[in-house]
Amino acid sequence: MNTAVGEITLQSAPVASAQPTYTQPLRAIATPLESRPQTWLAVPVAAGLALAIHYFVPKREPLPETNYYPVFLSVMLALGMLGAALYPFLVRLHRWMQKMCPILGVAVGAVAGWELMTSCFAVLPLPYFPGPEGVMAAIVSDRALLFDSTWHSLILLLSGYSIGVVVALVTGVTIGWFPHARYWGMPLLKVVGPIPATAWIPLALVVSPSALFSAVGLVALAVWFPVTMLTASGISNTRASYLDVARTLGANRTYLIFRVAIPAALPNIFIGLFMGLGTSFLTLVVAETVGVKSGLGWYVSWAQGWAEYGKVYGALVIMAAFFSTIMTVLFRVRDRVLVWQKGVIKW
Repeated sequence: MNTAVGEITLQSAPVASAQPTYTQPLRAIATPLESRPQTWLAVPVAAGLALAIHYFVPKREPLPETNYYPVFLSVMLALGMLGAALYPFLVRLHRWMQKMCPILGVAVGAVAGWELMTSCFAVLPLPYFPGPEGVMAAIVSDRALLFDSTWHSLILLLSGYSIGVVVALVTGVTIGWFPHARYWGMPLLKVVGPIPATAWIPLALVVSPSALFSAVGLVALAVWFPVTMLTASGISNTRASYLDVARTLGANRTYLIFRVAIPAALPNIFIGLFMGLGTSFLTLVVAETVGVKSGLGWYVSWAQGWAEYGKVYGALVIMAAFFSTIMTVLFRVRDRVLVWQKGVIKW
């Protein structure tokens, strides 16, 4: 339709159809499970390659008279083949393998490369760099002592971390909410907080009645600074609109702190908890090497003194699993508490 207005001619555009036309089918609806060889073959291929290296590549370094490493690879190969057989049929297994199999395959391949560099080609010489068989033999032979050391490290870590978090939350909320506390507390926080907790070891050994209490105090000090700083930052940066609405509805100071400010500061608080957990791991290992007669840090120092480097690397493997598990637990707690952030922040 053309409409003349003076000398201007307006031509109306054709009206678009109210119902869109789809030129391609919706492939996301009722699609069968895809089978990708690079996903479901990653673990069995890597495990088979590692077994071939173990049995057919000549060794330049003597191996322990154990079979823990080939048994481990055989189990990985069997599980990988079983998962590959069930992969196209089970939805939950499909999703798990699609996510985890590539990284597991790379990990098994890295272990095979480790054996090539140590036991086969002796690029990394003994006794400082034992092969995977030596490390597994050390873990199995010292499993009772490693379990006891891990248990003592867990008790020490949880004790120091809990004390540090409680004290940090109190000081952080106080500094973040009350102006006078912020005036006096923030300079102290900026002076004492950046000092590494491990630098206080000589003073802690003098002041504390036992090495265990000093280690707990050092871990608590390592946690205290990041949690306090980020808690105070989250409390002080609470949106004024939240507080104004709560005051309008008759909220008192206690309600404002515990029901408005602290929930609003939870994202910052969890960042501080993660930072404090990382520093507590470092402080724990260092504190256990000084005076403490148990724990993973003590075990590493003891094994190094006897030049048992297989046990040293075994303890490092246990530490990696131990610390990773604790971090995963904290992630799960964060996911449960901050479930309302799932659509806002991706993690």
